[in-house]
Amino acid sequence: MLLFRLYIMSEKDQQREILDLKAELRRLKKNYLGLVFEDKPEDIVIQCQQNVPVLKEVKAKRVVNDDKLPSNLLIEGDNYHALCVLNYTHKKNIDLIYIDPPYNTGAKNWKYNNDYVDKEDEYRHSKWLSLMRHRLNLAKELLKDDGVLICAIDENEQAHLGVLIESIFPAHEQHTITIVHNPKGVQGNNFSYSHEYAIFVVPKDKKIIGDRSLTEEEMYISNLRNWGNESERTDAKNCFYPIIISNGEIVGFGDVAPDKLHPKSANEKQKDKSIYVWPIDEKGVERKWRYARQSVEEIKDILQVKESRNGLIQIMIAKDYGTYKTVWFDKKYDASEYGTKLLREIIPNCDFNFPKSLYTVYDCLFAVIGNRPRANVLDFFAGSGTTGHAVLEMNKADGGERKFILCTNNENNNDNGTGGIAESVCYPRIKKVIEGYKDKKNEKVAGLGGNLFYYKTDLVNIDKIQKIPDEAKIHVTYQAGEMIAVREDTPNEVEKNEWWQIFEGKGKMTAIYFKEDKSKLGELISKLEKRGMPVALYIFSWGKNEYNGEYSSANIRVEDIPEPILEVYKEINRL
Repeated sequence: MLLFRLYIMSEKDQQREILDLKAELRRLKKNYLGLVFEDKPEDIVIQCQQNVPVLKEVKAKRVVNDDKLPSNLLIEGDNYHALCVLNYTHKKNIDLIYIDPPYNTGAKNWKYNNDYVDKEDEYRHSKWLSLMRHRLNLAKELLKDDGVLICAIDENEQAHLGVLIESIFPAHEQHTITIVHNPKGVQGNNFSYSHEYAIFVVPKDKKIIGDRSLTEEEMYISNLRNWGNESERTDAKNCFYPIIISNGEIVGFGDVAPDKLHPKSANEKQKDKSIYVWPIDEKGVERKWRYARQSVEEIKDILQVKESRNGLIQIMIAKDYGTYKTVWFDKKYDASEYGTKLLREIIPNCDFNFPKSLYTVYDCLFAVIGNRPRANVLDFFAGSGTTGHAVLEMNKADGGERKFILCTNNENNNDNGTGGIAESVCYPRIKKVIEGYKDKKNEKVAGLGGNLFYYKTDLVNIDKIQKIPDEAKIHVTYQAGEMIAVREDTPNEVEKNEWWQIFEGKGKMTAIYFKEDKSKLGELISKLEKRGMPVALYIFSWGKNEYNGEYSSANIRVEDIPEPILEVYKEINRL
């Protein structure tokens, strides 16, 4: 076949074909270890070579519980479009991406180019990998330097996904966590599957994952006095000091003992009836505490006073936190009980397929952002909205101001072909969780508080991304206002006319000046200055940095439009 193709080609085309084949052979030889699959073109990706995505708010779906609370986003539309937009609005601004993509089980649960991908499709794996590669390439650009990706997956694509992630995130390490989410199991040909996976993609050589709280059964209680090798006083002089006890409680810590001081016993009674407890063992050997004097006060809350059988007072350390293990099993991870049933408590009669347990997602998120109270979290396979629910729960628990962005399409959410995912499941769930709802017993469940802004993706035709005509640039400028407002976190539109558009939010403003004609720009600037707020002023220009610094002031920061937006989309098409 190849010889026939070469025979009918012109000499020039033959040479080009031979060079291409040689290049491909070199590539395959070089990539002797890795994932090779037939990349299947995706309509949605090709579409973005002639159209650029923007955002349009559905104001009727706003949920504003408290203006002072963070602005969370729900974006309805194809997640490829949403990720394109976020590459302009949130580049390098996301702490954590959690996704639960279709598992490619062979059931009709996801589409590629508007067709369901079933078990008999010979390109089933290639289509899934193409879908994931396009989106992970975009998602990577959104993460902060210490940002983390978590991807839920099962055995159908876990091995392939691991290799794909390795190729896209070479500066990261992977940790695959096994989570028992279905204790009853799903019968396969040889085994009954009761688990799935969460792949944590973490920057290399960085301590990113925090500690977890231990259960009472796991809590580790041991003597604060050190023992074994290198446990004597001479091994660490600053670890030999008295812990002061009064009425059975620790009331303070004495100074490090000078070398010449040798206590007569492990417990020394003082004139004020307090007791000095020294790290001296039962044989009278002077040992050391496990924490130096300069750091012991930091762990006072987890120290306990215990009286031994011989009447001696000992100091115990109760460690109530520890590192995460790689196998998670707990009743709270049961997807039926705390996924499906919980969702039906919030949305009666909802038959969304396979929602995650709220606590599975919560614990995954907490491992990364438990100590980041202002983290930004993204889920671009949001489905029923469990990720947003978990973020709201976390904020309620510790008073944090974490924000979430949920992206989902509005296709039918079940086998009955009824109800759009975004409008009928994700949105009402988050709305009810924020405002409160009544459960099946008709009892009130208090709302968690928060705000939600609902957007849809829209497309602006630009003819060709490589060479955009002037008319298209003007059109993009008029259509990009709400997307820019999201970028600046100023979601409230306060004014719009043929010359400009103004937004407010969080004590600041955003303005977009639409026209090449600058005769009205002075009027707009005067209007903005009078408000006395920080302003991001976006001015239409044909090039880059055309007005940089020209109209800036103490309150006004000038940005170009639309060229920076178009540059982002050009870069996306090179990924």
